[in-house]
Amino acid sequence: MPIPKEFLTLCANKYKVAMKGSNRRVVICAGTGCVANGSLELFHTLEKKIKEAGIDIKVFLNYEDNSTEQKSTSVDWLRLSKSGCQGFCQMGPLLSIEPDKILYTKVKLSDIDEIIEKTIKNKQIIDRLLYIDRHNNNQKCKGQHEIPFYQKQTRLTLKPCGVFEPEDVYEYIANHGYEAALKAWTEMTPESVCNELVASGLRGRGGGGFPTGKKWQFALKEVNPVKYVICNADEGDPGAFMDRSVMEGNPHSVIEGMMIAARGIEATGGYIYVRLEYPLAVQRVRRAVADAEKLGILGDNVFNTGKPFHIHVMEGAGAFVCGEETALIASIEGDRGMPRPKPPFPAQSGLWGKPTVINNVETLAAVPYIILNGAQSYRQVGTEGSSGTKTFALTGHVVNTGLIEVPFGTTLREIIFDIGGGVTDKNGNISNDNFKAVQIGGPSGGCLTEQHLDLPLDFDSLRGVGAMVGSGGLVVMNKETCMIQMARFFMQFTQNESCGKCLLCRDGTRQMLALLDDIIAGNGSQETLDVLGQVARTVSKGSLCALGKTAPNPVLSTIRNFREELYAHVFQKRCPASQCKNLAKPEILADKCKGCTACSKKCPVGAISGERKKPHVIDAEKCIKCGECARTCKFNAIIGV
Repeated sequence: MPIPKEFLTLCANKYKVAMKGSNRRVVICAGTGCVANGSLELFHTLEKKIKEAGIDIKVFLNYEDNSTEQKSTSVDWLRLSKSGCQGFCQMGPLLSIEPDKILYTKVKLSDIDEIIEKTIKNKQIIDRLLYIDRHNNNQKCKGQHEIPFYQKQTRLTLKPCGVFEPEDVYEYIANHGYEAALKAWTEMTPESVCNELVASGLRGRGGGGFPTGKKWQFALKEVNPVKYVICNADEGDPGAFMDRSVMEGNPHSVIEGMMIAARGIEATGGYIYVRLEYPLAVQRVRRAVADAEKLGILGDNVFNTGKPFHIHVMEGAGAFVCGEETALIASIEGDRGMPRPKPPFPAQSGLWGKPTVINNVETLAAVPYIILNGAQSYRQVGTEGSSGTKTFALTGHVVNTGLIEVPFGTTLREIIFDIGGGVTDKNGNISNDNFKAVQIGGPSGGCLTEQHLDLPLDFDSLRGVGAMVGSGGLVVMNKETCMIQMARFFMQFTQNESCGKCLLCRDGTRQMLALLDDIIAGNGSQETLDVLGQVARTVSKGSLCALGKTAPNPVLSTIRNFREELYAHVFQKRCPASQCKNLAKPEILADKCKGCTACSKKCPVGAISGERKKPHVIDAEKCIKCGECARTCKFNAIIGV
């Protein structure tokens, strides 16, 4: 590598030269959500048809020519590229056109010819492919700058994910990529790197919220010629896909964050531990590591400092417990992924007994911004105790599901009703008075209710109400949701994922699950509630690792926030949401029943009666709740079966 700063400038110039003459760029979202909806087929078909239309197009840029002068390259050509997740998963596949600032949603193969003819050739907008803002007189939004879902966000970590070609290291470098790593390795001492992170207030985004800079300082103090940096990409919470999207959309930011961490603790090696279920993320991270090694950014002589740093990508088998740092270390070492008692902490004795720093993907991706722009710049976003932004996977009964990024301190109300577009009913219609709860932090978190809608979301305020940021899953629920079943869902997950090492987690989660099953089946009693609360508190206090300690949180938050609903199940043998089959009263809604008799003809026990064209009724004593009548009814008039 020549002089490092000049080398990065050379790489950036290569990209600029390769892009010279490009007048427009079409970007297809190629995050996992859009890929699942056919965006790659859309990409290849669009490429083929643009060429057939006689339009000069480039997909892959040529960097083989080492010169930085343009040679016989045509002007006014079109760049077609992929990006990582653009966040608006509900509306995918997404196609954006720059510099026109156009965003087309739910694009199909049948739309390609019209897009080429009207938009690419004649710069006309296709109204039917624009996002419609249902809260603003069904206004058609031309691009992200007009869509409330994007307007209300502050996208620092995610912004490049929806723009960059994730497998183009030159584009990353051309947008100030690896400049922060260069600064850390050539202009800063390990102490100053750690101090800058401490000053920034960056806290771990994996759930615990421990100050990142302090963790690095602990590892730096250890005297050992071999140290490691591990990127924890074993994202396992149900409904969470933040880390996956960053790895798919901007993998070099994660590598650069690891390089800065390595400088901060004087590490020589690193591992990216990514779950096997993320094949696209694995592919793109491996490519990013290989490209960085090929350019000499990673390797035996980082930025001509004479110091090495190598990164290895390891695929995990998908065990949720391997998100716990000591279990993750055990897995890398070739052992079964099971947690170890602490202390010693990994910063003292981690991978193969060496000092080790473990940060998750989102944390590491935020580091280059801090080093490049300064700690105070980062502190200007967020709250006093929780600086910066946080990504959330917004799912459930909400209009706009997807991946969002907001400053710490943003309220649930802003996220659900402004960014998310409001709460939906079972038919997908907006029903904002139908909000019931939001599960935050996955199985390790808890439920927040209507009284928490104006609570600023940050590490400390959430801890004060018995919840936690967690990795960033947000599952919105309407009033048709049974909270006892939700608690059971998360308890089933943690029970399945328990590694079994400690008795309290292994058997305590099984017992809590059995008690919830009793309540849902109508067999609950006061003793059931007493034992459930006692077991939950015991498991929380006595489990070895964070999985067990936080496993009872959904149960405890249900007891705390939905006591009336819990009592209705236990003492009234009634499910207020009519979701628990054994507790639901079978009923035909008179205002919906048309008297078509289809249900009575299908009932195997003759429990339904009534005259034709008049509302029918169900005999609850005869009904066996087989559900055949509800499946037959075309008017959604039957509940509780």
